[in-house]
Formats: sequence, structure tokens, C-alpha cells
Amino acid sequence: MRLAVTCLTALLLSTACASLDRSAGDPEFASKADENLHLGNEALENRDFLNAEKYFEFVKTKFPYLEASKEAELKMGDVSFEQEQWPEARERYESFVKLHPTHPKVDYAAYRAALTHFKDMPSNFFLLPPSEEKDQTEVQSALRSMTDFLRQYPDSQYVKDAKLAEAEAKARLAQHEMYVATFYRKREHWRAVAQRLEGLLNRYPGTPYEEEALFSLHEAYLKLKEPDHAQETLRKVLQRLPNTPAAQRAQRMLGS
Repeated sequence: MRLAVTCLTALLLSTACASLDRSAGDPEFASKADENLHLGNEALENRDFLNAEKYFEFVKTKFPYLEASKEAELKMGDVSFEQEQWPEARERYESFVKLHPTHPKVDYAAYRAALTHFKDMPSNFFLLPPSEEKDQTEVQSALRSMTDFLRQYPDSQYVKDAKLAEAEAKARLAQHEMYVATFYRKREHWRAVAQRLEGLLNRYPGTPYEEEALFSLHEAYLKLKEPDHAQETLRKVLQRLPNTPAAQRAQRMLGS
């Protein structure tokens, strides 16, 4: 009887101790940090986000002084990103950049943080108003964050993708300005039209809306009876869109 009681007590104590490291519902953790990282990566690839989070959190908590702990921090950002939890992912990536500015993957974290703004931009879902009619806060944040990334990490392998995202965000903002300018044009508020189009051309050069903006600005200045500004706008067409049909059109208008 005493032996049975002793064995039962030992079993209960070992179970209690084990529960300190592993709660009910937790996956079976490995003894080594790298093995848990591998298991976490497998769970993430299988979109088992709950267990992926647990594996990475385990590595971060149990092996804080190993390099694997930093990798786990980064992967926790990926867990949030893959679930489209953009603010949470951004916070995790930005925290990684602040805590580990010299880490070999810091550019990845910075790029992904910027990408969360890009992913969170208004969509063109057919049941909703077009994206240019919606609030542009996230689009502005996407442009600003991508521009900052390109300035800080000019040699990163993610530069090409960041430039594409930057160009799309810039085009989206230019499209929004054209939308607002058209709104004022229909109401013949020509000063507001001119202000919007000048802002578009100054802040978002090189977008697909440049030609339309320039000729609309020319029209606005004619309506405002400001021929000098109208002529200057045509000269801007020649400067910004040389050797194009738009430049040929502007030259004809200047000669007339």
C-alpha cells in the first residue's frame, strides 16, 4: 500500500511539473529550439495558426538568448500577416526592427511592416463604392512606408517589389485627386479644380493620370481667365511628357 501511495504521489508531482511547461491543448513541444521552429513553420504552412503561434511563443519564452528566439519573433509577425491581421502584424514587425536593427532579416521585417498598409488599402469590391471614392488614409500610409523602406534599405532584395507597391499607391492617390477634381469640375468650381490638379502633379508625378491632369489643369486656368498659367501648363506637358502624342497636342495648342 505504501509503495502504491508513493508511486501515485510521484506520478502526480511529475504531471504537475509537466503542466508548468505544457498546458492542456498545447502541442507536443520538442526539447530543442530549432526543432520547435521547424514545427512552427510546418504549422504555419498548413495554416494551423494557433499551434504555429504556440511553437514560436515557446521558443521566444524558453530560449530567449538563442538566435532562434529572434527568428521566432519574426515568425510571429508572419502568423498575424497570414491571418490578415494587419495592425497586429505591423506592430510585431516594427517591434522586431526596433529590437534587432542589425539582424540579417531586418529588411524583411521592415518591408512586411510597410506591406501591411498596402494590403489594407481600400478594395474595388463590386458591391462597394470604387476605391478612389473611399478614405485614402491607408493608401497614404502605404506610399509613405514604402518610400521610407526604399530610402532605408536601398540594397534589399525586396526593393523591386517595394517600388511596384509604391507606384501603385501613388497611382491610387492620383486617381483619388482626379476623382475630386472631376467632382469640382462638374460644378464649375474651377479654382478648386486647379488646386487639386496642381497638388496631384506636385505630389504624385509620373502616374498614368499625368496627361489627363495637365490638360484638365489647362482647361481650368482658361476658365479662370488666367492665360499665362494655362500656357505654362502646356509647357509642362512638353517637359514631363516629351516625344509623346500629348506633347504634340500641347505644341499645337501653344502654336495656335
